[in-house]
Amino acid sequence: MNIELRSASGRHPAAPAAAPPALRALGLRVAAGEQAAVIGPSGAGKTTLLHLMACALAPAAGSIELDGRDPWRLPRRELQRLRGRLFLAPQVPPLPPRQRVVTAVLAGRLPRIGLWQALRSLFYPTGIAQADAALARFDMADKLFARVDRLSGGERQRVGLARGLLSEAQLVLVDEPLSALDPARAGQALDTLTQWARDSGATLVATLHDVPLALQHFPRIIGLRDGLLAFDLPTAQVTPALLRELYAQEPAQAGVLDEGPAEAAPVVMHCR
Repeated sequence: MNIELRSASGRHPAAPAAAPPALRALGLRVAAGEQAAVIGPSGAGKTTLLHLMACALAPAAGSIELDGRDPWRLPRRELQRLRGRLFLAPQVPPLPPRQRVVTAVLAGRLPRIGLWQALRSLFYPTGIAQADAALARFDMADKLFARVDRLSGGERQRVGLARGLLSEAQLVLVDEPLSALDPARAGQALDTLTQWARDSGATLVATLHDVPLALQHFPRIIGLRDGLLAFDLPTAQVTPALLRELYAQEPAQAGVLDEGPAEAAPVVMHCR
């Protein structure tokens, strides 16, 4: 799915209507099948950007187009169909605590099945093998029938990502999917997610606080700061100097950067 933002501004989903925009006059294009990581300090507008792309938030100014169509000019039914082609994974997956993991993962199929089948699946899940296979890609197959409220935070995040694999979405948006994962699990999760997107041809946009992982797994890096576009570059062109400027006055984030190729730079980032 193609994405184009034209001078788009937006407020954070939790911000009051009178609050200033978290994202200001952003111009951005993402081609179908591309994979891009969005980085930047806290409050830079990363989550707001994903909500604009997911048609969950209307621009306060400017416009957004998905596959050449402005979602906010579509009839309600067409907008719902368009949303059915998207998958947004928030940092904290909205998983009912008493729900079984298998049901939570199979919920990724809801936009593609009818109401009756969706209700029936709450009591008699179909597609258990597909849910098991998706969980196995995140080393979670042993939790297939566990209750969500008995999972750790990192396990819940991986359940949310496994649900995305069953969505068959053409645009996948993930917001800080690694914040509760240890480094090994985080790398594995990104390997799985990016490989799935390549195999399915889906467009993938992820916000990340872990800059080294963003540089390692994504060919394109979009830097945001104070609601503005700081840079939009192929990964090989993201230098330590650019990262220092992006995270200026955030020593806990930026760490100590040495000059040299971005791929080898000892950038230290900590998840929040």
